[in-house]
Amino acid sequence: MYNRNGEIALIQRRIRLNPVTAILGPRQCGKTTMAKEAKPDHLFDLENPRDVVRLEQAQTVLESLTGLIMIDEIQRKPDLFPLLRYLVDERPDSRYLILGSASQDLLRQSTESLAGRLALVHLGGLRLIDVGTEQMWTHWLRGGFPRAFLSESDNACQEWREDYVATFLERDIPLFGIRVPASSLRRFWTMLSHVHGNILNYSELGRSMQVTDMAVRNYVDILESTFMVRVLRPWATNTSKRLVKNPKVYLRDSGILHQLLGIGTMPQLQSHPKLGASWEGYALEECAKSIGLRDEQLYFWATHSGAEVDLFWTINGNNWAIEFKFEDAPRMTRSMHSALQDLELERLWVVYPGKESYALHAKVQTLPLVQVGQSWEY
Repeated sequence: MYNRNGEIALIQRRIRLNPVTAILGPRQCGKTTMAKEAKPDHLFDLENPRDVVRLEQAQTVLESLTGLIMIDEIQRKPDLFPLLRYLVDERPDSRYLILGSASQDLLRQSTESLAGRLALVHLGGLRLIDVGTEQMWTHWLRGGFPRAFLSESDNACQEWREDYVATFLERDIPLFGIRVPASSLRRFWTMLSHVHGNILNYSELGRSMQVTDMAVRNYVDILESTFMVRVLRPWATNTSKRLVKNPKVYLRDSGILHQLLGIGTMPQLQSHPKLGASWEGYALEECAKSIGLRDEQLYFWATHSGAEVDLFWTINGNNWAIEFKFEDAPRMTRSMHSALQDLELERLWVVYPGKESYALHAKVQTLPLVQVGQSWEY
C-alpha cells in the first residue's frame, strides 16, 4: 500500500557497516515491519512473554547465535546493552538490530555501552514521498502512522488515533518507567496542541496546569523522548538584535495534533484557527526528514522585533533556511529581508501548498511541499 524503500535501504546499509544498528521511533510507526525487511536470522520481541523467558539467560542464548539478530522493544531490558558490547567485541561476525520506542534513556544507555559500535536510525511515520504526493491533503489530515493513514474513513481514523493516545498514556508511559498520571499528561499534551508552533512559555503552562516550571519541563521531556513532540531550539548569533531564546514546540504527527484539537475532517481543519500552525508543523516534519540532519542540528531564528525563519541549519559552512506559508502565492516580506541579511543565508525557501516554484529574490525561492525531495540544492 505504500513505499518506504529509501528508509529500508538506509537500514540495510547501516547493518552492513556497523555491528549494532538501532532503529528508534514512536510505537506503531512501522519499525518492526521495516526491520523485518532486513531478513534477520533470529528475532526476539520483548513484548512476547516467551521471548522474555528465552532471554533470562541472555548471554548463553545470544552467544550461540550467528548472523543478524533482531531485538524488538529493547528498552524493556536495558541490561542487554553491556552484554551486546561484549558480544560485538568477542564475535565480530554477528550483527545486531535493536528497536526502541523511547529515546532518552535508550540513547544514553546505548551510546555509553556501545560507543563506536552503534549506528542510529530515527524512524517516523509514513512520509509524503512514501504515500505519493497526490495524497498530501489526506496525509496532512490523518498523519503518518500507517494504520491512521490507511483507515477506511475519517471516522475510523479518529477512532484509531483516540485508541492510540489512550494506550500511549495508560500503558506505554508506565512501561517506560515514567510515573506521571495519565490524566495529567493527557491534559498537558492537549494544552501543547493549542500552542503548537509557538514559543514555549514554561511559566504560563505551569500556571495553567497549577504545577511548577520544573514539572512542565519534565512533561515536555517525556513527550519529546517518546517522539511525540519536537522541541526546536533557537539559533543564537552574534548580533545586536534581541533574540528569542526559548524553544518552539510542535507535535510531530499532524494526525495526533488534529486528534487532540478535535479535528476529524478536512473542512474542520480548513476552518480551524490552528490551520496555519498545523501546516507549519506538517511541512516542517516533511522537510526535516528530507534534509537528513539530526534533530539537534535544526533550529529556528527569531528576534523580538518580529523577524524570523521557521527552520534554519548549516551545511558546508553555509547557512540555509525555510519559511512555511499556508498561502496561495507567498510574497517577499520584511522578515525575509532581515533573515537574509542577519543570518547571511545562502538560500531561503518558502514552502507552501501550491504547485509552482518561482523566485521571490535572488536568494529566495518558493517551493511546493510536493516537490520537497530527499536532498536540497547545496
